[in-house]
Amino acid sequence: MTEPLTQTPAESGAAYAENTADRADRPARPHPRTALGPALRRVRALPPWTPLAAGVLAGGLLGASYGLVTAPRYTATSYVVAVPTDKSDPASALGFAQAYGRVATQLAVLGDAQMWADVPVATLRESVRTATSPDAPVVSVAATSSRPGEAADMANAVAGALTRHADAAADDTHVELRQFARATEPTEASSASSGVTALVGASAGGLLGGLALLVRPRRSARGPGRAGAAVPGPAAAADVRGRL
Repeated sequence: MTEPLTQTPAESGAAYAENTADRADRPARPHPRTALGPALRRVRALPPWTPLAAGVLAGGLLGASYGLVTAPRYTATSYVVAVPTDKSDPASALGFAQAYGRVATQLAVLGDAQMWADVPVATLRESVRTATSPDAPVVSVAATSSRPGEAADMANAVAGALTRHADAAADDTHVELRQFARATEPTEASSASSGVTALVGASAGGLLGGLALLVRPRRSARGPGRAGAAVPGPAAAADVRGRL
């Protein structure tokens, strides 16, 4: 047996009309391509040099922000000179100055200097740099810190510890180290200012913008409404040649 229909044709037609009216009242969802169309047209309408200008502006802002956020760094430098004794000569003093320049950042010297600088050995190892001259027996000890007084204290402490180690071995090396110039508190920061970092950032941003400008697809010379010139096919060309 078959079950009787629960709805009459009239009721079914009314339900269908009601569902159709509900769908008509609902707002149509925009297609993703339709929604992105105006934005893409605005991007395509921008001048060709837009990536270059945007890169320069963004790089300059980032560079200036980095210069303003980063704390300034100060560098103080102390100098020691190698002096030969009566049993040595200036050439030996120059050679030992080169050697002491490499020894200055070793643990034996930094461990003695930390008591005078009042900073850990790890800080001295990261902040102190030495340099020597190939023409003069002079060793420069440079220390960098965010505080000018601390930078001067670290440079003088390492230079003093190096001098004491050299004096302890003077009987064997016949060369002495003497303080040539003490480090003083720097009055100007050795790190780059915000203006310099802004210029560097703008240069880097301009470089990236120029690269983006080079790799971007070229615009077509033909407009959307222009059609290309019709080129006759081989068959048409053969017909014309036969008629001539």
